[in-house]
Amino acid sequence: MRYPEHESQLFYILRHGFPTIENTDSEYQDLTFNKLLVYYEAKGVQLNKRTFRKNLGLLTPEGKYNILAQLLSDDSRIPIRFGLFSGNTKSSAMYSVREFGNTCLLYSLDDVLRYGDVLNIPQADERNRIVERKEVMLFNQESYREAVINAFVHNRWLEGNAPMFNSFRDRVEILSRGSLPPNQTIEGFYAGESIPVNPALSRIFIQLHITEHTGRGVPKITEVYGETAVRFNENNIIVTIPFNWLNVQDQENNVQDGVNSLQVTTQVASENVQDREEIIPDNVDNT
Repeated sequence: MRYPEHESQLFYILRHGFPTIENTDSEYQDLTFNKLLVYYEAKGVQLNKRTFRKNLGLLTPEGKYNILAQLLSDDSRIPIRFGLFSGNTKSSAMYSVREFGNTCLLYSLDDVLRYGDVLNIPQADERNRIVERKEVMLFNQESYREAVINAFVHNRWLEGNAPMFNSFRDRVEILSRGSLPPNQTIEGFYAGESIPVNPALSRIFIQLHITEHTGRGVPKITEVYGETAVRFNENNIIVTIPFNWLNVQDQENNVQDGVNSLQVTTQVASENVQDREEIIPDNVDNT
């Protein structure tokens, strides 16, 4: 008995290697990149409009748009959601769910990071107060930032599934699809030995100074929260950022206050995205 489909997949792997976001065709070939060009320009990097597709690795060897191009296009067609729950599990009431996807991945990343800024409620610490009281943040902002960026850059995007972000009463959970690269060990992971899952996307993040490729991200998280903050599952990796509530009795009120602030901030963030689209220079050309 012959298995033509399996043989076809084998020949594809022999010719192109295992599927990646670089060598896999996007389902969508009508992509535009206005937002990407504006984002680069805002970072002080001028892209050559004729060659940026090739230079950034947005084309397969056959010249078609790949999955990386889809992610960085004006409409990625991939939802990226952030859920806010009232309790400690997903069975509890959901306050809200925000959509940050279906746009250029770089803007989605910025919006998820901004959402964390609002979640991180400052708390007045009255303990041992003499004259001035000090403010204690709900969680370590740098750890959150590193976990979010890692989730974006190391996510397995091939199946069109984005990372998941959920905030509960006692923590934020950041889930990235996929597992460690074949040549990565758990010991190396915790030690900060950086082995990119998506090398082309990682290079873009480095070029834009979003990451440094120094391997400091995971050690920064574990230094604050320990290795137990990272959980390895068969098809995903979850980083948990616990909340440091000073007054447990006020948790519910504080969460609700945070929801109200999040609603306002998300509206502002949406308006900012619209503004970014509106300031696209007239000379931007996608041809």
